[in-house]
Amino acid sequence: MTEPPEPSAATAQPAPGAGTGASAAVGTLPSADGPTRPAATVPRSATARATAAGVIVSLLLVLAIVLGSRLLENFDSALLPYAVATVFLAFGVAYRYTVWVSAPGARRLLKKGWGSLFSVANFRKAPTALPKMIATYLGFQKFLGARSRARWAAHQLIFWGCILASLITFPLTWGWFTFTSGSGAGPGYEMRIWGFKIIGFDSLNILGRLMFHGLDIAAVLVIPGASYFLWRRMKDRGAITGQRFGYDLVPLIALIVISVTGLLLTFSSIFLHGGGYEFLAILHMVSVVFTLIYIPFGKFFHIVQRPAAVGMQLFKYTGRQDQQVFSCRRCEEPIDTAPYVDNLRGTMRDLSLDFDAWAEYCPRCKRVLRGSAYLSQVKKGFK
Repeated sequence: MTEPPEPSAATAQPAPGAGTGASAAVGTLPSADGPTRPAATVPRSATARATAAGVIVSLLLVLAIVLGSRLLENFDSALLPYAVATVFLAFGVAYRYTVWVSAPGARRLLKKGWGSLFSVANFRKAPTALPKMIATYLGFQKFLGARSRARWAAHQLIFWGCILASLITFPLTWGWFTFTSGSGAGPGYEMRIWGFKIIGFDSLNILGRLMFHGLDIAAVLVIPGASYFLWRRMKDRGAITGQRFGYDLVPLIALIVISVTGLLLTFSSIFLHGGGYEFLAILHMVSVVFTLIYIPFGKFFHIVQRPAAVGMQLFKYTGRQDQQVFSCRRCEEPIDTAPYVDNLRGTMRDLSLDFDAWAEYCPRCKRVLRGSAYLSQVKKGFK
């Protein structure tokens, strides 16, 4: 068993378990949730870059809407509020993403993650690894199944419901996706993308009903998934302890409101002959617009962050393929791949966390060393 190497004078840092008194021991040992540090403010340069990125992406989306709708020929003016909300969404995502990658930790994640995704060497080592990780990590989120099957099932319902709704709503809103009828009232319709005919169908058969009720299907998937997480956040003590209303509960409530009002629109048109349709349409529009604008600045932003995490999983996978496994410096049990540990230490140094040597120890040994430091340094003062 070995201890961390002696640091140089230029990068002097206390080794795990070492200290020069009670205050030193407590001050140098990180808590279970990491060190408590004041929130860093975003530099002006990062804010300027983020604003520029948001403006550019928004303008590109507006241009894509104009061109994709054939100079607004296929654009439905009734959907203008939704289209404006998507422009704000594009600005917010680009702004938040640029600010996020300005942080040292996120910048390393982005560099290593996307570098692994587009690495020719990684593809040669494991040509099937990336498709499998995209399917299992992004699509089916198997890592959630290890925590709870119920949480995994609920997350899958929300995920695929939102994917289906997005694939239908965004192209329709932008005028890329249109349904036209030669007779003006059906039942024969043509589905066109960018003005080009893709398929013709009868609105009264199974395919036609599925096409016109795709958003209802998405709502039926989302409601039970979001309701489960809302129920869990009201009952589970662990979830209640750390949750925030605006960050954790508002997204779930917004998904339920969007889905319920969408189903009520269909119910009104079929069974109530349009009764209350205008009020429901406004309520549905407000909830959708609010959610789209909220996405970049709330919990839903993890959707944009997740692909870089897939790249990091590939980064670790290729390290294991090369037998680059790093063992704990105390008990010699495998921790992770050597490149991943080196990257973690580099991130900690970028953040000026002066205990990056802890990354070379397994969780059990970290607890043992912290306990030893407490007994030898803190309790020592009470003898």
